[in-house]
Amino acid sequence: MHIAFAASECVPFSKTGGLADVVGALPKALAQLGHQVTVYLPRYKQTKLNDAQVVVRSITVPFDDQYRFCSILAGSNQQGVQYYFVEYPPYFDRDALYGTPVGDYPDNAERFALFSRAVLEGSKVLGVPHVFHCHDWQSALVPVLLRTLYAEDPAFREVGCAFTIHNIGYQGLFPSEILPLLMLPWDLFTMSKMEFFGQVNFLKGALVYSDFVTTVSRRYSQEIQTSEYGFGLEGVLRARAATVTGILNGVDYNEWSPECDKFIAAKYSPQDLSGKTKCKRDLLSAFGVSESNANLPVIGIVSRFAAQKGFDLISQIMDRLAREELIIVALGSGDREYEEMFQRLNRQFPQKIAVKIAYNNELAHKI
Repeated sequence: MHIAFAASECVPFSKTGGLADVVGALPKALAQLGHQVTVYLPRYKQTKLNDAQVVVRSITVPFDDQYRFCSILAGSNQQGVQYYFVEYPPYFDRDALYGTPVGDYPDNAERFALFSRAVLEGSKVLGVPHVFHCHDWQSALVPVLLRTLYAEDPAFREVGCAFTIHNIGYQGLFPSEILPLLMLPWDLFTMSKMEFFGQVNFLKGALVYSDFVTTVSRRYSQEIQTSEYGFGLEGVLRARAATVTGILNGVDYNEWSPECDKFIAAKYSPQDLSGKTKCKRDLLSAFGVSESNANLPVIGIVSRFAAQKGFDLISQIMDRLAREELIIVALGSGDREYEEMFQRLNRQFPQKIAVKIAYNNELAHKI
């Protein structure tokens, strides 16, 4: 089977959260099972490619104001997975993937609409898959486009689409006037399709038009069908509960097991934990924390700093935590209030609260 992934991030090319780890590991696992796997990603400013080749020189993406012309680059084939990158510098050559600490980029709808169209048009040149596997709201227009504007395209007549929700709190909500700008029909703006309390909801569109919906665990698939955790989409999910399932996120042990992790200071295992002390001291050194505190317990955080990740709860007790006999090391970026919270506490307690506002794969491994 040929499976084409469409996602907004993937290690080692780009990352803000766990989505990137899944899109980095799952395609390789599927390739090992004998499937043909391709992955489509945006080519961000942070994306480092060696010897990338242009494989689709120009794709025309229509917008109501003007046409935009993007291209597709072929990255390396890694462990049987072919990576392709949608290149359009005005949209993707930016310092961050989705926005600044002040908020999301105001043109995110256009950015990821272009990406979704480029995935479909590019696949007609590079190979139409049997199944598109799309992830989170940034690729949600792929199933929407497949079943609307591309519904009569013979190239996609037999193509299926699976969609994975990694975090239902991020839905891609935009004003209704975004539909004509993206050249999408107004009949999508109904309660049964993409309308959501007067706005256009990209994620809702994917839930309506995908053939199958998965989430990151069985429990999460149940939770998001409740009013407490469904963020307004629980009714849509319950209506198609027969095609919603949870598949627990796995871990790539070849990359993350401390028995073989290439980024940590010493290897260790359940049978021999002696290397863990050296790793702990190395981690504290990387965050500028004195080794004299090495006997204290360390809490490590690698995350997007956002309320959706629980930082609204952490912020309520951070001042108390800072006075406990422990060390916190945090790596990530996100909402300004949480970035500033960590930076303020780092200034107050430099040997107990350490933070780096960044994406850094090596430090993530050390934590």
